[in-house]
Amino acid sequence: MCAIRLKGKLESDPKVESISQELLFFTEMAKGITAQFGDNCEVVVHDWSKPVDSTIVAIENGHVTGRKVGDPGTNLGLEIMRGTSEGDNRHNYVTQTKDGRILRSTSMYVKNNAGTIIGAMCINFDITDLMVAEKTLQSLTASGLQPIRESFVSNVNDLLDTLIQEAQETVGKPPAAMTKDDKIKIIHLLDQKGAFLIKKSGEKICSYLSISKFTLYSYLEESKVAENEEGGFE
Repeated sequence: MCAIRLKGKLESDPKVESISQELLFFTEMAKGITAQFGDNCEVVVHDWSKPVDSTIVAIENGHVTGRKVGDPGTNLGLEIMRGTSEGDNRHNYVTQTKDGRILRSTSMYVKNNAGTIIGAMCINFDITDLMVAEKTLQSLTASGLQPIRESFVSNVNDLLDTLIQEAQETVGKPPAAMTKDDKIKIIHLLDQKGAFLIKKSGEKICSYLSISKFTLYSYLEESKVAENEEGGFE
């Protein structure tokens, strides 16, 4: 499937601007996909009119990633909501859950009649058992694909922790050893990943870097200036 653009009702009724207004359609589609592919296939529907910590409005076989209705999306969705990444559909990419299971995934972004992304439908198929039998089922394992780092969480604070950890790994220093430039780079990385879309993220980032809110906003502005300068961040 390519980009889903709601037809019929949406085109005749411009007031339809959220996934939840067409939830029955998306729920039935999710049920149909999972009925076709079985218990190892999870289908998730996200409504981006909801707060970032509770965008999931429908989910089938949530045991695959351990999520439920009312849980948040992943870091990939945050980047698109932030505008850092284009809202292009991702097909057949490989990612990994916290407990090490391998998923083959597809993320499709739903647009309204004006072409604005209002949510997403994501398919996560657990291929762990297939990879164990890779030699005989090689055509189904997608073993040549490189994993994309995607965080499946049931709490948006866990997602923020993951983003902070990734940013620290990029800088390569613990907070106590970071210079001002290191902290500005951390803040820049977190901003690009959409971390500041998460409620009260500023407080946690301030605590992590041992800086004040005033300093956080100052560093954030400096990071934007550096980004626009020739060369930007290295």
